Amino acid sequence: MRQFVLLCVVLVGSVSAQEPPYANLPAAAPPYYRVRYEGSTQTGELVYPVSFTIWIPPHVKTLRGLIIHQHGCGEGSCTSGQTGAFDLHWQALASKHECALMSPVYEQPEKADCQLWCDPRNGSDKIFQKSLEDLGAETRHPELVTIPWAIWGHSGGGHWAGGMTLLHPERVAAAWLRSGVPPIAAVAGKPAPYEISQAACQVPIMCNLGTKEGVTDKESRFAGVWSGNEAFFLALRAKKGLIGVSIDPLSSHDCGNQRYLAMPWFDACLTARLPAALGESLKPMSNDDGWFAPLNAVDANVVAPVSAAKFAGDIEKSVWLPNEAAAVAWTQYVRDSSVKDTTPPPAPTNLQVVGNVLTWTAEADLESGLAGFIVERDGQLLVNVPEQPKNPFGRPIFQNLSYSDTPTQPLVEMKYIDTKAEAGKTYQYRVIAVNTVGLKSK
Repeated sequence: MRQFVLLCVVLVGSVSAQEPPYANLPAAAPPYYRVRYEGSTQTGELVYPVSFTIWIPPHVKTLRGLIIHQHGCGEGSCTSGQTGAFDLHWQALASKHECALMSPVYEQPEKADCQLWCDPRNGSDKIFQKSLEDLGAETRHPELVTIPWAIWGHSGGGHWAGGMTLLHPERVAAAWLRSGVPPIAAVAGKPAPYEISQAACQVPIMCNLGTKEGVTDKESRFAGVWSGNEAFFLALRAKKGLIGVSIDPLSSHDCGNQRYLAMPWFDACLTARLPAALGESLKPMSNDDGWFAPLNAVDANVVAPVSAAKFAGDIEKSVWLPNEAAAVAWTQYVRDSSVKDTTPPPAPTNLQVVGNVLTWTAEADLESGLAGFIVERDGQLLVNVPEQPKNPFGRPIFQNLSYSDTPTQPLVEMKYIDTKAEAGKTYQYRVIAVNTVGLKSK
């Protein structure tokens, strides 16, 4: 695999880009690809090294879009981005819509200035678009240069995702801003505010945060998150922007269970907006197509959304949602962070047994992800893999999850060694997938 390198700059107090923690990226062999660039000393260019890892669904001949999973600020959050493209749940969303899945890793030293990358005007926009050219050549998908983007961002990544939406509204199919938004008002000593264009108001946006980020907890470290989100939301809704707010009633700055709302929301937006043919413009959505609910940030009695024709509240302070399915999921999420699912996950495939080692492959359930597997031997339960699914921030999940909504390292394998198998005996094995609401596959 080729590696693309820009100018190198020595950052005072930083670790070398070739040393931990930024040397621990999982290997990128097809269908994964990666490019990496050193930081630049040139004005207006990115000062930090950055890598971009992309996953291409093997069955897709021509990509229709690119989903970007953008980490937040600080060394811990930046390193969490190393596994973003390997997330089976996000891959399920990308695969359904024939999109690639990308996870950038900005190699920001601890306590260095996050604005130097999370504000895309400081060079990260330029180098991101450079990566699309280089990855387009590397993957033989030159359409990466022109296809639409669906952007998810956490914290500083939310600032980046929102900034890219305001800068390039014609390219963004939808944007999910978890615990971070770009500045839209002038504040001394802060980055210059962005302008809100009418084009940007036509992009579906979700502001998502935890209630402990200033909604119910006014004293926490992240108490200022809500005021920024509220101002951003009201500014866009005043211009009839297609924007909503979803508040996790359980979490703080971690990502909690937000992916179970993000998936149906992105699914609805991508279904409605992605063009049928390469080169065509994104399809429009409007207020008339949406479902609405009043913005009751601290009211425990959630008012269920209704269609635009039935909504009689203050439209400029209303939460916009793309369709009825997303509205139902939103109502469940803001009440207790649970989103229901009645469909089982896909069955595992390619089960192989070599000696006493079992391996298989599986796709995640689009709605509820993948909690684990049941392995049977001769029709009887042998083991659950993993025996205890983990996730300190939400539903237990097969790949575990970091604070920043990415799988933990080392990446878990779909593998089991049957140490109790007896030599010379023949066994029949079966593997069943289980999603995060407990439903089982065939």
